[in-house]
Amino acid sequence: MERGAALAIISVSKVSKRYGNELILKDINFSANEGEIIGLLGPNGAGKTTFIRLLNGVINHDTGSISIFGFNPATEGDEIRKLSGIVTESAGLYHQMSGRENLNFFAGLYKVKDKKAQIDKLLNLFDLEEHQHKLAGAYSTGMKKRLGLAKALLHNPKILFLDEPTNGLDPEGIRMVLSYLKKYNQETGTTILICSHVLHQLETICTSFAFLESGSIIEHAPLHKLEAAYIKELTITIESNFPIEPTHTIKGFQCMRRRGSYITFKLHNKEDIPILLKEILKSYPVYSVIQENNNLESIYFHIREGNNG
Repeated sequence: MERGAALAIISVSKVSKRYGNELILKDINFSANEGEIIGLLGPNGAGKTTFIRLLNGVINHDTGSISIFGFNPATEGDEIRKLSGIVTESAGLYHQMSGRENLNFFAGLYKVKDKKAQIDKLLNLFDLEEHQHKLAGAYSTGMKKRLGLAKALLHNPKILFLDEPTNGLDPEGIRMVLSYLKKYNQETGTTILICSHVLHQLETICTSFAFLESGSIIEHAPLHKLEAAYIKELTITIESNFPIEPTHTIKGFQCMRRRGSYITFKLHNKEDIPILLKEILKSYPVYSVIQENNNLESIYFHIREGNNG
């Protein structure tokens, strides 16, 4: 989804926040469109959690303005929380209650209509049906994360705030949680804002990425626009028995290194890839092609270098 193609439901303008003498957020500008999944990325201590708390009205900003669905979180936080769900690292579950009992309790607080149907739906969505009567305290980390997500979705929120939702999960747990979020977004159009310091996990599910560093958002755009703006040369590795040595060129493209049948080239842009492959395929097979330096993590370091420069 291109930014600007849908209704903007979050608008943040020149927002700053201090704790004592420490400036945590500085002149933040940010917007989110309906139905987007936005990755809010940055190192620990960058201000991601503070930003989420501001959006929810848990704390107030010092300067600037914030609008969520037209509401000001500083004065209308309750209205925003009725329309939003939030998942923090702790998930806020009662460990002495079963999974279903947790959802039933919070559904009552949220005044969910037809609680049983909604709980059954979420237990099925997050593969927790066979564990619903176990105490939440006995759940694995991954199951607690999924139950926390189910809790946040009980009242069908229009926006979902997730603070480090994959912390403590093994690779399979990470894959499952992210796939659930993608599926839920596709089925409901819920806007999702995910805070994380682990960039590669979010690369395939987010529609855009906002990079927060030292209290400022230094870039916000879809991945393809970030790639076009910051990746000036491509590094690709081709698996082939094509005879070429390092420092030699083919069609003007330099071979940077060779490790057995894996040959790495430096290219100017993506349009060079079919030109190079066509030349190699005239005489030799190509078994695989990997682009190495255009992933989200590489782009992030390019952005940081530009910002610090």
